[in-house]
Amino acid sequence: MDILISFVLAVSLLAISPGPDNIFVLMQSVVHGKKYGISTIAGLMSGCLVHTTFVAFGVSTIIKENNTIFLVIKLLGAIYLCFLSYRVFKSDATITMITQNIQKKTPFQLFKMGFMMNVLNPKVTIFFLALFPGFLFSNELSTVVQFYVLGGVFILVSFVIFSTIALLGGSISERIQQNKQIEVWLKWMQIIVFIGIALFILI
Repeated sequence: MDILISFVLAVSLLAISPGPDNIFVLMQSVVHGKKYGISTIAGLMSGCLVHTTFVAFGVSTIIKENNTIFLVIKLLGAIYLCFLSYRVFKSDATITMITQNIQKKTPFQLFKMGFMMNVLNPKVTIFFLALFPGFLFSNELSTVVQFYVLGGVFILVSFVIFSTIALLGGSISERIQQNKQIEVWLKWMQIIVFIGIALFILI
């Protein structure tokens, strides 16, 4: 349970941190309305289920065959997370809020767009591969089941936070534009979370 709580906390902080997905959801909600943001979120989260399946069956097979390879996967995962934190550190903290010329699509079109954005992004699979193995939480349950539990928790937590962003889109957008310190705070939160998860996986 302690590991799962740590996982929920890590995922919550990552979901809050600004990235292409939640910024896209925010813009759709601000420009076209809340249901358009929710439709996009549903597509994104459906895509996460596909990546969870890839990781669950691929890594579970490796674990059964060779624990040393699994250890190497966790080490590479920690290194990848540290690399992500370095990229965030080198990047500009500014969150671009461009609401002009956003083409309006139907909710179903946005669902499909969110799904394809996620499924066709190999970085999501790499991120899941880096994140999930360090949070396996049971010696009794099969690793496939544990990966699906982690994937389900990731999807649920992300859906709740992304939906909150969609529902409060106008207020969040206005607050970010008025207070630039929020951007800096979110940037450093990302860095700390990535490094923290990497250390958790290594320890």
